[in-house]
Amino acid sequence: MQDFWFYLQLGLGHVLDINAYDHVLFLAALALPFTFKSWKSVLMLATVFTLTHCLSLALSTYELVLMDVGLIEFLIPVTIAMTAIFNLLFIKLPTDKKNIGLHLIATAFFGLIHGFGFSNYFKILMAEEENKVVPLLGFATGIEFSQVLIVLLVLTISYIFVSMIKFEKKRYVIIISTLILLLTIPMLVRTFPL
Repeated sequence: MQDFWFYLQLGLGHVLDINAYDHVLFLAALALPFTFKSWKSVLMLATVFTLTHCLSLALSTYELVLMDVGLIEFLIPVTIAMTAIFNLLFIKLPTDKKNIGLHLIATAFFGLIHGFGFSNYFKILMAEEENKVVPLLGFATGIEFSQVLIVLLVLTISYIFVSMIKFEKKRYVIIISTLILLLTIPMLVRTFPL
């Protein structure tokens, strides 16, 4: 049980680390178009993301699927940029045309990519471990807790700006998505595979 808590803390720390802001940007972009009123949509997206990135984390940890680290490091900011761009398009759709089906498919694919990204860090930690199940569960649980915290924080900040300060929701999503996109450009340039 001690291993579980140790790896849970590592998973929490990995996502909440200021140097790992790519994960925070992705989750912010993912949750941005939604509100507490649309909690079912947020829950579906978060669940799909969780399941797919846990799947790729496990597949990579047990070396059933191996991915090029450089490619994954580039694809992570690609997923952030694509999610921000999707927000810019999604927010302009009339309410009756908004369907999260495409959002769910993209989130599943992006979850796989992020899971492979987490696995690079996790495999370094696991170099000396023989039993990978407990550490894997602890690390994945830590990642999930941190992701829930980030999503709740994004929803809370959105609530403050849109409901309390009365900032127009459409303008808010456009501004923050554009900011996320701009913050992602240096990551795309830095990780671009040569």
